[in-house]
Amino acid sequence: MTGEAGVERPVVRVGVLGCGNVGGALVELVDGDGDGIAARSGVRLEITRVAVRNLAKPRVTTLAPDRLTHDAHAVATDPDVDVVVELIGGIEPARSLIVDALKAGKPVVTANKELLANFGAELYAVAEAAGRDLLFEAAVGGGIPLLRALRVSLAGERVRRITGIVNGTTNYVLSRMSEERIGYGEALQEAQSLGYAERDPTADVEGYDASAKAAILASIAFNADIVAGDVYREGIETIAVPDIDFAHRLGYEVKLLAVAERIEGDGDFPTTIDVRVHPTMVPQDHPLAGVRGPFNAVFIEGEAVGELMLYGRGAGGRPTASAVLGDLIDAARSSSRGGPVWFPPRDRVRIRPIDELEAQYYLAIDVLDRPGVLASVASVFGRHDVSIRSMEQVDLGDEARLVFITHRAREADVQATLAGLRDLDAVERIGQLLRVIGPEH
Repeated sequence: MTGEAGVERPVVRVGVLGCGNVGGALVELVDGDGDGIAARSGVRLEITRVAVRNLAKPRVTTLAPDRLTHDAHAVATDPDVDVVVELIGGIEPARSLIVDALKAGKPVVTANKELLANFGAELYAVAEAAGRDLLFEAAVGGGIPLLRALRVSLAGERVRRITGIVNGTTNYVLSRMSEERIGYGEALQEAQSLGYAERDPTADVEGYDASAKAAILASIAFNADIVAGDVYREGIETIAVPDIDFAHRLGYEVKLLAVAERIEGDGDFPTTIDVRVHPTMVPQDHPLAGVRGPFNAVFIEGEAVGELMLYGRGAGGRPTASAVLGDLIDAARSSSRGGPVWFPPRDRVRIRPIDELEAQYYLAIDVLDRPGVLASVASVFGRHDVSIRSMEQVDLGDEARLVFITHRAREADVQATLAGLRDLDAVERIGQLLRVIGPEH
């Protein structure tokens, strides 16, 4: 096949597993701009087979019926398919199909964060043994070229910390609560009505989606086998408007952050990794504080590069399909060249438990408004070596709300403080506990 000025473009035949929002958008991109892709990339992509569950379901107009099949395994192992794109999602049959495709000598592109966050090490090993690419840019950050930046542009960089907003649903909900002072339930319903949240939003609002992405980010940035179960996780369901109001008064925004950090280790583990997802108070002058609505952003800190941030749409059919297409072009080039694939050996690391975290904390508690209560509360903090940076009292009639920001403290000591506060007769309610990033003032 020839392109501009008669230059031949090698044809790479593509098999797609799954044709939902992302799969359909990918077909439209490839079929609609085949000549342009060939001119820009040096390869001509042809989507030859697409596996779907329901052959009768209406599809994008460019997808002819003769390209459709029920048999995903046949597509994954077809000798006439050069590259396989997996967009089914979930664990099975996606895992088996990817393994079969790799063993059949085909590079694989996937957007399956759940699978990679739990079985990534196994799939990397299969890809290495087969000498074929396994690419997954779209698994984290949608259309943001995040993993490619870590794997290629920052391959020689010693990354110290990654801090990111990696879930558009929760960022939209928290943004609406912050901007309009509407409650969590109303903001979530609005997100669902606009298509930013699923009918069952559990994976998003309870932090499972962000945890899977955090595991993938950490595994790439720190060259280690890290799974979703290694990630400490909290969601946003208990965040209330008063918490956000107090954050604003103190100069912060509340965001659901994924944090992955390299910490110097000792003994058998030269490196310790801290990986967590939880609501966080972010200083309003931090670049992540201004990320609004369904957008994602990841803030990277490296020893040589310093600080940089990647920002964009973290979900949606076309942005995610764009990331898939980028991987597909990389895999197609590799397939057409027959070049070797190199997988660096993984480092042995220790995952730091959340009890060892040191951070500043925000805590709100409701107490009976009577003499001596503040002193008894403060004594609990002091008994567990948690130093109070600031305190504010809000009158609630017969009760008072005490809002604390601590100096840096150990998570285990803060949790012990909470247990001690629960034992005080004057404490009516323990409110939200939020970790705080940024310098102490």
